[in-house]
Amino acid sequence: MATIRPFAALRPARELAAQAAALPYDVYGEEEAREAVQGHPYSFLNIDRPETQFPAGYDPYAPEVYKKAGELLRRQIQEGVYLRETAPCYYVYALTRNGRTQTGLAACSSLDDYQRGVIRRHENTRAEKEADRIRHVEACGAQTGPVFLAYRRDETVSGILEQQKQQEPLYDFTAEDGIRHQVWRISDPQTIAALTEQFGRIPHTYIADGHHRAASAAAVCRKCCQEQGQISADAEVRYVLSVLFAEDELTILDYNRVVRDLNGYTPEEFLEKLKPVFRITAEDQKVHPRRKGELGLCLGGSWYRLETRPERAADDPVEGLDVALLQREVLAPVLGIRDPKTDRRIDFVGGIRGLEELERRCQEDAAAAFAMYPTSMEELFAVADAGRLMPPKSTWFEPKLRSGLLIHEIDLS
Repeated sequence: MATIRPFAALRPARELAAQAAALPYDVYGEEEAREAVQGHPYSFLNIDRPETQFPAGYDPYAPEVYKKAGELLRRQIQEGVYLRETAPCYYVYALTRNGRTQTGLAACSSLDDYQRGVIRRHENTRAEKEADRIRHVEACGAQTGPVFLAYRRDETVSGILEQQKQQEPLYDFTAEDGIRHQVWRISDPQTIAALTEQFGRIPHTYIADGHHRAASAAAVCRKCCQEQGQISADAEVRYVLSVLFAEDELTILDYNRVVRDLNGYTPEEFLEKLKPVFRITAEDQKVHPRRKGELGLCLGGSWYRLETRPERAADDPVEGLDVALLQREVLAPVLGIRDPKTDRRIDFVGGIRGLEELERRCQEDAAAAFAMYPTSMEELFAVADAGRLMPPKSTWFEPKLRSGLLIHEIDLS
């Protein structure tokens, strides 16, 4: 059963919350990050991507870069940009996009749950990305970005969260991208106890986004245990900052693929190679897949609707995913892209950028683009419950949680 607990957050002063809150570190390329921090000294991205404080081309993994992250955070605490909560609290965190609101609970989740599989995952992590976040946590003495967790809806939890939203929010602002962020503090001991007890009845939580943040938190905990011997079960390092959402609160967008070349085939030859796998229909406009098993293809300035032939579909939690089918039937055997994690001939485009981005890429640096139907929450749960892993870049959750709003400090001494 899920173990969560409240925490005394390090959080921005109310009047600075909108300026401090930043999109996650990993949605930016280096040049994008440098542009984003210009003129925004309080943006948490300055701390999350400390290489932006050094000249362009500077090694982002140099020890002094991580040291800078810790220095910036400590300086902003001294300047009153960030305040420490006086007692452990839970926080309701609501995000509104295009008139739709999703509401979650910010809490600390047990890393023992992560190790024991109570917190279930659906992606592998990359060693270099994990190492980056480990060094960032150590430099800051804090977990600065939350792990995005999902759980099967619990009516009692939902009722408590909705009740708390009737109070005056701690933060309420609309970010530059149009997403409204609202945070309510839960400090009442009875409400805290009720939430803790109710989550103790929920069998599993699932990492929706933040696999590297979870893995790095667990690695830091293991390192502390090795270096310091037995650590108290209540130590903050044994918990990870998280925001937990009921499954029906969440929206998964498509995660699309673009390929740089057709492996020597002409567009006409490539379409012929696809015919055993898909029924192909030429369309006179951009193709948004309408259902599972349907893909859009942008090729040679034209759009095609691809409908999977029934005999090519798979009845398996992983192989039945559309992204797995594309990899199994097209990317590997036809285009020769056997490892999408490392092959530079493939790129991934989050659905938030729209199909216009796929057309732009095909005009500039790609030979073809595939528009995918979004993976569902039930598919994610099924893969994780089976102890399996999804192909890379299978899910794109939107809206994104902001970093720097709620920070979990940990004692590493």
